[in-house]
Amino acid sequence: MKYFLATFLRRFSLATLLLTGCFAHAAATSPETRIQQRLQNYLGVDVQKSAIVKTPYLGLYEVRLGNNLVYTDKQAQYLFLGEIMNLETRENYTEEKLKKMVTRFADLPKDLAIKIVKGNGKREIAVFSDPNCGYCKRFENNLKQIDNVTIYLYPYNILSASSVEISKNAWCSSNPAKAWEDWMLNGNVPEKAKSDCNFPNEKIRELGQKLKVSGTPTIFFTDNTRVAGAIDAESLEKKLKSLK
Repeated sequence: MKYFLATFLRRFSLATLLLTGCFAHAAATSPETRIQQRLQNYLGVDVQKSAIVKTPYLGLYEVRLGNNLVYTDKQAQYLFLGEIMNLETRENYTEEKLKKMVTRFADLPKDLAIKIVKGNGKREIAVFSDPNCGYCKRFENNLKQIDNVTIYLYPYNILSASSVEISKNAWCSSNPAKAWEDWMLNGNVPEKAKSDCNFPNEKIRELGQKLKVSGTPTIFFTDNTRVAGAIDAESLEKKLKSLK
């Protein structure tokens, strides 16, 4: 019995020391390092410390995983998947951060867009638009009042199968910019595309999904901000002037 008690006490003391050492190590380790290590150990995910940021709400830490965001506590004990919203202001913190995170105007693949140049074309915007979208047609009419701008138009076909056909016909025409505007502004159907024309519909869809484009029109600006909806000409001109 004396041997058993002595052995138990020795083991208890050793365990206490080890536990104390673990807490001391945890206290000395920054939350960012702890989160980084636990994600690696438990999920096999390599995360840069620069991708771990403390948020101003609930003491949570935001972790960027590819083009997605997850949240955890400072001990990295719990992982939260989903969006954080302020119910009073109705501001969606996660959505706004994702938009800024994934949107870099300079990185947009311009070869997937129909290039439309107005005037000297010095100012630039990118637009995701569906040819069957009424708000997109309204925005096209607003664009008639804007000059000296280059528009990178991405036919983002999310409404119907006919959207794909119209976009392909415009894309494959001898003058894609004119064909697109003729349809959107005047309802003139583009001439049917030749069978050997390669329209990158899936690549454009994938790009839109990556950029979290959920509706059309969605307009991207050179300062990496975006506006969803048929922004009026006055507001658009004001925004473009602010980018000079």
